[in-house]
Amino acid sequence: MYIGDETWTDLGDYFEDESLAIVPIGSTEQHGPHLPLGTDALIAEAFAREAAERTGYLCTPTIDVGVSAHHRQFHGTMWVDAPVFRDYVESLTRNLADHGIDRVVYVNAHGGNVQHLREVGRRLRNDEALYAIEWMWNDSISDLVDDLFDRTGPHGGPKETALVQHLADELVRDDRLSAARDGGVVDVTTNDTIVDGARTYYDAIDNTPNGVVGDQTDATAAKGERLFEAASERLAHLCEWLDAQAFEELMPKPHVD
Repeated sequence: MYIGDETWTDLGDYFEDESLAIVPIGSTEQHGPHLPLGTDALIAEAFAREAAERTGYLCTPTIDVGVSAHHRQFHGTMWVDAPVFRDYVESLTRNLADHGIDRVVYVNAHGGNVQHLREVGRRLRNDEALYAIEWMWNDSISDLVDDLFDRTGPHGGPKETALVQHLADELVRDDRLSAARDGGVVDVTTNDTIVDGARTYYDAIDNTPNGVVGDQTDATAAKGERLFEAASERLAHLCEWLDAQAFEELMPKPHVD
C-alpha cells in the first residue's frame, strides 16, 4: 500500500489494525557517466514498494535528497547538511507515530545516510516514541553480490548498474559502461588513500576521477533481477519479523541494578 495513492478515509482501517511503515530513502547525486543522479532514490523506492506489495504494509513517499556533500564536485549533486537530514527524517517519523505507527523500516540505498539514520533511530528509541531500523539492500544479500561480481565497487559499480538495468533500463547509458570503468577506479583499495591506518580522503573525487568504482561492464539486467528478487525477499521478511515483535521488547532495557 502506497500512502500517496490512498484517501485519508481509506487509511483509517490500516492505522487501526497495523503499526508498521516503510520509508524509502535515497539520494540525488552523481553515479558516474552511465547512471542517473536519481539511482539511489529509484532503488530505494523500488524495494520499498515491492515489500509493501508483498506484505500489505504502508509505504511512504521517498526522501530523495540525502547526505551527499562528498559528491559535490560533480554536476547536479544535491545534498542537505547532516543535522538537517537527521532532523527532517526524525520529524517525518514522529509524524507517522501521530497516526499510530510504532515501528518503521528505513529502506535506504545511500551509504552516506547510514550513520545518520542509525542516530535518528537511537533518538526515537531512547524517547520510547517508536522503533526505527535502517536496512540497506546489498548488506542483506552480500554473499550473492560477491558471487555475481568480481569488482562490485562501493559506488556506481556493477551491482547498482545491474539493478537499474533491471528496474529502469532506459535510464542506463549502456554505451558508457566501458568509459565508466576505464575512467574510474576498478578497485578502490589500490588507491593508497589509507596511510598508516588513517583515511586521507573526504570526497568521492579523491578516490575516483569520474565518480565511480568497480567494473560496470560486468552488469546485466538478469543479474539485477536476481539481486532485486533476493533482497526484496529479505526486506519482506524483515518487515514481518519486526511486526511480530512485542513493542516493549524493542525499547531500551532498564538500567542495571
